[in-house]
Amino acid sequence: MAKLYFHYSTMNAGKSTLLLQASYNYIERGMQTYLLTANFDDRAGTGRIASRIGIDAEADTYAATTDLYEMIEARLAQGPCHCVFLDEAQWLSREQVWQLARAVDDLGVPIMAYGLRVDFRGELFPGSAALLALADDLREVRTICHCGRKATMVIRVGEDGQALSEGAQVEVGGNDRYVSLCRRHFREATGDRVTPDPPV
Repeated sequence: MAKLYFHYSTMNAGKSTLLLQASYNYIERGMQTYLLTANFDDRAGTGRIASRIGIDAEADTYAATTDLYEMIEARLAQGPCHCVFLDEAQWLSREQVWQLARAVDDLGVPIMAYGLRVDFRGELFPGSAALLALADDLREVRTICHCGRKATMVIRVGEDGQALSEGAQVEVGGNDRYVSLCRRHFREATGDRVTPDPPV
């Protein structure tokens, strides 16, 4: 039975690597996959999903106004597709997440969405909030803060390396702009009061 999966994390957790590996596993077994990514994320070139470890693949792109149900339905009409993989899912609208859910339910194709959970202010992205509400299966992709704790937050840094608290929610960037942190160090970086670590 087809399901909608949401794999979520912070920056630099390896979400794109996992997506590409999972797609490769299908292809290795003679099955077809369909890859989608945001049209304005051109860090690896338009229409490419790339991992920091050097692997990449071509993908169709979606925009804020794209009807993903229609896009997936059109792909299925071209021939077999055993799984849809969608990168940068945090940038989806709530309606687009419903389109993915309808594609799973009505077209019978599994969809694996990968994206960030929260933005640099610690707030849910609209796409992530909708996926947390509607996905059949939630999977956290873990990464670590510089202190060794699990990173659950991300900060956006300015040219001076300091955390920013203002700006558009969506701004494409990589290691030069974003740092994944545990909640404690997120609070510290954003000027919230932090108590010292207890003695060991």
